[in-house]
Order: sequence, then C-alpha cells, then structure tokens
Amino acid sequence: MKAISYRRYGGPEILEYGERPEPKVGPDSVLIRVKAAAVNPVDWKAQAGYLEPVLDAVFPVIPGWDVAGVVEQPGPAVTEFQPGDEVIGYVREDFLSRGTCAEYVAAPVRTLARKPRNLSFTQAAGIPLAGLTAYQCLVRALRVGEGDTVLVHAGAGGVGSMAVQLARHMGARVIGTAGERNHEYLRALGAEPTVYGDGLADRVRALAPNGVDAVLDLVGGDALAVSSELLAPGGRLASIADPAVLGLGGRYVFVRPDPDDLQDLTDLTERGALGVEVSAVFPLQKTADAQRLSMEGHVRGKIAITVD
Repeated sequence: MKAISYRRYGGPEILEYGERPEPKVGPDSVLIRVKAAAVNPVDWKAQAGYLEPVLDAVFPVIPGWDVAGVVEQPGPAVTEFQPGDEVIGYVREDFLSRGTCAEYVAAPVRTLARKPRNLSFTQAAGIPLAGLTAYQCLVRALRVGEGDTVLVHAGAGGVGSMAVQLARHMGARVIGTAGERNHEYLRALGAEPTVYGDGLADRVRALAPNGVDAVLDLVGGDALAVSSELLAPGGRLASIADPAVLGLGGRYVFVRPDPDDLQDLTDLTERGALGVEVSAVFPLQKTADAQRLSMEGHVRGKIAITVD
C-alpha cells in the first residue's frame, strides 16, 4: 500500500511517501480502506519525539490518528462492523507505528464509530481527535451544564471550534478567544469572541463581570495563568496543553479512544448540533506540507488529508 512514514524523529522534512506492507488484522480490529485522515498538532509533536517518554516508536512510523473510511475486513472476533460500513476513528494505540496516513489502517474496534451520514469523508475525518477532546473536557473534566459561562481559549481551532459548538448545545454561554479575522466565524458558531494576548483578563471581565464557570485551555502558558484569575467561585479549569493546570487546582486532559463518546459525536453531527470546518485539504503525498501549515498555529478548524 502507499503510505507516509518516517524512520527517525524529526520535522516534516523526514516524511517519506512510498510503499509499506498492508497491515495485519488482529482479532479485535478491522481493516479500513482510508478515504481521509486529518492532521493534528500531536502528529508532528509525536514525530519530533515529544511523546517518547510515554509512547514507544516502532520505526518506520506511519503518522496520523484520525481516520474516515470504509471497512474492508473485520477481525475474527468483531461483530460490530461489516465490510462496506463507513466509519470514523481515533486510532491511537499505546505505541507509534501504524497510523492513518496510508491507504489502509488496522484499527481496534474500541477506536471506531459509525461515520456521520451527512458529512463527506474529508469532513468526517476531522471529528475524532478534536471532537473527543472537546467532548471529554466539557462533559467529564468541566461538567458543563445549562446556564454556565464557559471560556474557550483558541476557540477557532480544531478542538476549540468543536468545544464552542458542544458547549452551546449543552446550554452554556461561550466566550472564545481568537484572532480578529476569526471573530465572525466564532459568532457563527454561537460564541462571543475576544482577542487573546495582553489585556485578556480585562476583556473577559467586561463580558463576564462575575467570572466564568469553566475554562477550557487549549494554549497553555500565559493563557492558562490568567484563566485561574477569571473563575467564578466554584469554577472549573481544564487544559490539554499545559500540565501546570494541576498546580492551579484544575484537570489535565489527554484524550482517549472511546467508541460510545465517538458515537455520541456522530449522533450530534447528524442532528445538526456539530459541524466541521475544513480549512485546507492535501493529497496523501503532500502530508509534509499539511504538517507545515499546522505548525504555523493559525488554522481555522481542521486540515484534511485525502487518500485516493
């Protein structure tokens, strides 16, 4: 099969496009013919070796954890899916090796759910990692509910745009930080936009004088530091970007595959509560260029990889 892979840690320049063996299908996995994948910051961070302390790399590594595709072959213990089923998945295992930037991927059933019928494969590939991250932060870590005021840092990005939509669906008021060029986009999602950077605390206090009930930090650093000052009494704080949140009494969240959560996202998408903004699409052989765009840090929504 054709695939993107790397043989050592490094940047986009180490990616190679070429032939790799088709993956074997274990008892609890299915072979998926990949229609689309997505690029997330964790892809190039893992590729650079940042996750080496917690995830072994079995080189050569095929990058990518997001997939949308069609089931080709279920494993012998699989009853959930049949050949021809359209699925999405957050295909993260406990090691780096067989990712989704390839014509085929062997995906454990625990990483999969049915693809939303109202989305293209390119759009659907943007749901799993970003959607699950937003969902697990809002539902489990922050316990967002009706009437809450929620501050989402980097609200126009992949995770942020999902979080804004999900929080609004939960009945919350949402304040989102973003560059001015993305303010209309945030308004369209239902958020009240404000610019990030110096003076953020004052701008948020002007919008929410009594503080916010929950903060979802997707940036870390200064954004996280100021967040703790903006919480109302009993407010909750969670971050996916900075473990320093633990010292502030908040929750550090590393998203995990969960087929029930992923199916909830599919259902919400089909009911019109969740949409996917795809800002750029690259063919498989241009995955390095897709990573470079992601590394610039100003992407609205998702970057997709198409596989012919």
